[in-house]
Amino acid sequence: MANRGGFSSRIGFIVAAAGSAVGLGNIWKFPYEVGQNGGAMFLLVYLICTFLICFPIMIGEIAIGRRAQKDAYGSYKSIGGKKWGTIGLFGILCGIMILSFYNVVAGWAFGYFLEISFGDLLQSEDFRSFFGGYVSDIWDNLIFSICFMIITAFIVVKGVSGGIERASKILMPMLYVILLGLIVYSLTLDNAIEGIKFYLLPDISKLNLETIYSALGQAFFSLSLGMGALITYGSYIDKKQNIISSAAMISVMDVSVAFLAGLLIFPLVFSQGQTPSEGPGLVFVALPGVFNAMGPVIGKVVGGGFFLLLCFAALTSTISLLEVPVAYLVDEKKLPRKAVVWMLAAFIFIVGLPSMLSQGAVESFSSLGFYGDKSFLDFVSEVFSDISLPLGGCLMSIFIAVKWKTQNLSDEISEGNESYKGSFMEKAINLILVYVSPILLGLIFINTVLDKFFGISII
Repeated sequence: MANRGGFSSRIGFIVAAAGSAVGLGNIWKFPYEVGQNGGAMFLLVYLICTFLICFPIMIGEIAIGRRAQKDAYGSYKSIGGKKWGTIGLFGILCGIMILSFYNVVAGWAFGYFLEISFGDLLQSEDFRSFFGGYVSDIWDNLIFSICFMIITAFIVVKGVSGGIERASKILMPMLYVILLGLIVYSLTLDNAIEGIKFYLLPDISKLNLETIYSALGQAFFSLSLGMGALITYGSYIDKKQNIISSAAMISVMDVSVAFLAGLLIFPLVFSQGQTPSEGPGLVFVALPGVFNAMGPVIGKVVGGGFFLLLCFAALTSTISLLEVPVAYLVDEKKLPRKAVVWMLAAFIFIVGLPSMLSQGAVESFSSLGFYGDKSFLDFVSEVFSDISLPLGGCLMSIFIAVKWKTQNLSDEISEGNESYKGSFMEKAINLILVYVSPILLGLIFINTVLDKFFGISII
């Protein structure tokens, strides 16, 4: 572990892992999922899914990484043999592909921050057309995405303690400060109470299988599960750490950012009579209209602050996504970290170019005939996020149930938590990982494949 580096403290691990979980999924994706899937009822189901299903999976991933003290591939291979290492390779591939399009969207956020704060974005008369023109402009996208990837690589190249941990300790508090400040302002706006009602008062008529399915998928994506990130981070902590309490704090921090993002966005949206079901364009299309209505000065301050917040959230995730393949090449191939980081950053940026070009710049990438005429970015996002992450969680659960065994999992968790064995928590985690997760996540994987590729839904 001394040669690999590691987190200098328990709080350093928790903040970094929470930063990995907190990202565009919390501030960009979560609000539009809430808006499209019943408001408060989606929020309630999301919270239940996070703590009943995703929390045990998080514990399992951290425990596997700490037990092996290796990257995602090396952890599975060390504990279960080379064939089981394939699960780790699958997670690493998912992380690479997710980062390839995630960096593109992060570049949009960075560009919007600059355009609102120092440009004339808020003077536009049609924000939908502005967004369409903006994301199809290859040169702006190229510059801002390159900048974001360089910043990400610069942090990761400095190592676990000196780079990832240090950056997370700065970015996470700043994220909360900006978020809370914007919330205080949004709650003072006219009609903000209607946004609060939509967000916090559940309507039982909105509960259906689609809501449950979407909420579980959102919780899984938001917590960075199924891609090897938490296995990798878990490999950098010592045996004295209490995995249960650490995972609980990570989950609470992640959920709190998502919850606060909704508490910010829906009062803003309702204050200007905008629709909450805008979809993925909620942040980039609806909110600029809200900021525009606030006036030239306040609009720039609040709008610029929001997109700066989005950039911070994205950065805490991009550094963890890059660390996953970096750890693999450093651990397994014994390559120097500095060279690996810059090589992978360049490679992943190139892999992301089709996603960047798929928003109108190149027609063949913008409309894939074999995939319902959706864009290449949609294809990569859905295949490596919506489909692959639940599969990764399912395979991890099967690995624990079939190969590692729950007894060995309990032995690992009990180090740093002597009261774990024989507790209700142990029984609940074992039950969920052995029986609930493989079946539920397996069904979600099958349903998503059938739905995305064949238009068939079994849920």
